[in-house]
Amino acid sequence: MGTPAFASNILEGLFKQGYHIVAVVSQPDKIFGRKKELKASEVKEKAIELSIPVLTPNKIREEYDEVLSYEPDLIITAAYGQFIPEAVLNYPKYGCINAHGSLLPKYRGGAPIQRAIINGEKKTGITIQYMAKKMDQGDILASESIDIDIHDTNSTMFEKLSDLALNMLIDLLPKLFDGDINPVKQNEDEATYAWNLEKEIEHITFDDDVRKVYDHIRGLLDNPGAYFICKGKKFKMEKVFFEEKEDCDPCVFKGLEQDYLKIDCNNGFIKVYTIRPEGKNSMDAKAFYNGAGRNMAGETLE
Repeated sequence: MGTPAFASNILEGLFKQGYHIVAVVSQPDKIFGRKKELKASEVKEKAIELSIPVLTPNKIREEYDEVLSYEPDLIITAAYGQFIPEAVLNYPKYGCINAHGSLLPKYRGGAPIQRAIINGEKKTGITIQYMAKKMDQGDILASESIDIDIHDTNSTMFEKLSDLALNMLIDLLPKLFDGDINPVKQNEDEATYAWNLEKEIEHITFDDDVRKVYDHIRGLLDNPGAYFICKGKKFKMEKVFFEEKEDCDPCVFKGLEQDYLKIDCNNGFIKVYTIRPEGKNSMDAKAFYNGAGRNMAGETLE
């Protein structure tokens, strides 16, 4: 059970290991892009490519009979996106396990990878746990950490953690089937939560310490994205870095320097290398500045 590319990679890897995957469950197709086209999830597309039956219930809490009709011995979830009912959790012989993108009990919830980066964490990881009725509170079967590099974004960490999750599952599953595991209960006193991202978080202001602003931006790249507003228009940042420096003017668009757009924060500035104005295509900093950007120099961003 999964939906985004994070889960698609795991599906393909387990398939190549020779496991008999009787069915795949993913979120329903969604409207996507300016043309409002119906698009299948990455997991659904991968399941079709691998000739595996795929189910897309709107509400699995109410529509799970077809899932159980496949008589699964084990259910693996990875970024599925719906709460799974007890009738499903209690069915498989070997239970239901989840590959979660954090070091539980920290960052329970739907956006653990993004929130860890936004909060400036230096490490994150994957926890494989038994699924429980309450969100991400099941007993832990395995946990491994990974560094968050200063250049990492939401997208690069999703790829790294997906690979880590796959390798952990490849190692864990034989032990699970042999009963050679020792589940560990989570420490509730250490629990923190990573709630799904609200739309407002995508709007970046530059009135904080530069490193916090940088972490905020890169925690959203490339999806859902991060933007600033100038003269009532949105500008999405697609490739950024930062530099620490004293005596800056927070929230001021300074203009073009070398190959980047400079936006001041507290104690430094953000370097924007690639930008996409609302309703237009992506462009590098110089191309943007030679157009609309020149008229923005010196403006205070909203």
